[in-house]
Amino acid sequence: MMSQKQPKPMLTGQRQKTRKRDEKETFEPTAFRDEIVQGLNERGNDLEAISKYLIQQGSHLDFRRYAETLLDILIAGGMLAPGGLVIEDADKTKTCRLDVCVFTTPDDVATMRTRTQIFERLIRQYKYLERSFDDEMKKVLTFLQGFSDEERARLATFTFLVITTGLVTSNILTSLFHENLVEEGIGLDFATAVFKMWLSEKDFNSLISILKKADIDQRLPELFPANKRSPENPESHFRAAGLGPVADYLKGQQNRANNKELKKKLADMISNENDVKEIIIYVKDYMKKNELAEHEVVVLVWFSVMKSVEWDKEEDLVAEQAIRLLKAYAPLLAALTTQGRSELDLLVKIQNYCYDNMQFMKVFHKILVLFYEADVFSKDVILKWHKDGHSPKGKSVFLEQTKEFVEGLQSPKE
Repeated sequence: MMSQKQPKPMLTGQRQKTRKRDEKETFEPTAFRDEIVQGLNERGNDLEAISKYLIQQGSHLDFRRYAETLLDILIAGGMLAPGGLVIEDADKTKTCRLDVCVFTTPDDVATMRTRTQIFERLIRQYKYLERSFDDEMKKVLTFLQGFSDEERARLATFTFLVITTGLVTSNILTSLFHENLVEEGIGLDFATAVFKMWLSEKDFNSLISILKKADIDQRLPELFPANKRSPENPESHFRAAGLGPVADYLKGQQNRANNKELKKKLADMISNENDVKEIIIYVKDYMKKNELAEHEVVVLVWFSVMKSVEWDKEEDLVAEQAIRLLKAYAPLLAALTTQGRSELDLLVKIQNYCYDNMQFMKVFHKILVLFYEADVFSKDVILKWHKDGHSPKGKSVFLEQTKEFVEGLQSPKE
């Protein structure tokens, strides 16, 4: 009787392939999620136990491969679907949500900081998660629309903490400029919450520093929907939110943009030899439209006029050239010195200009006399400047130059 044929033993290569296939099936995202969620839920709110469990699991679970799933769980309590909803399991008997995560942690800084420490310890142990965490935060911020107001508030505190501790870069904030978040005003509200948190805990300069690193310090107005992106809206919004330093920063940005535009227009008008009356009308309208301060504009006009020519290197020729030019534009400057501050600011700037440009050192007193006669400077402002309103630059030289003229102004027979 023939013996029954025995099955051949499985080849080593086949056995390895089967093992790999089994491992792949065991550690699909949902299986990975279930194991992590169960393990973490068993440890409750014991942060030390949670940290130890995660570090231990990283030695045999594929954290590198399932970094996104892991971080989803720690932040939102489960795997996130596009749009921000947590994916529920069809099997209702399974627990696929984490009880304690960022979204279930109170939004005060002290409590949220303990949650952040879990991420710190995890990333310190597994450095490769650094980049994954940055990418995760960018993704999560694009999902803001799918989160509740309470979850957004908690995420804002968490965002502040992970940026300040260096766990992520401030580049994650670029996600707030996504079109759908801007349209709904969600990106703006979230940024406002982060900024308020920042200024309550840290200083304004550090906030501007991280915005500059992300290259978004000039883009804050873009957080407003297109139909609300007027120059005054961003400033008024942040001021009303109690963020005065941010509002002032935006106002300064807008002023610099306005000044740049005005400088360009003035350069064109002077180059084209437009009538001075026409220039006065344009500048006054521009000031009113953009709410620019007269004392700042008159200084800007002075420098625009002085940059409009190429100056001779000979002192005597420079004096003649300067008086001729300034006599032509004196009515423009006179129209922009209706306030004492505007006069004094301009006078000090002229003093500094003549000191910084040595060929004008001997021209200063002539400019002063010219502008007095042209009603650019009043007697009172000149006397104030001479007494204690002058700049330290070239002080002794310029006071001596103008001594006789000032004494004449003080005389009853002026």
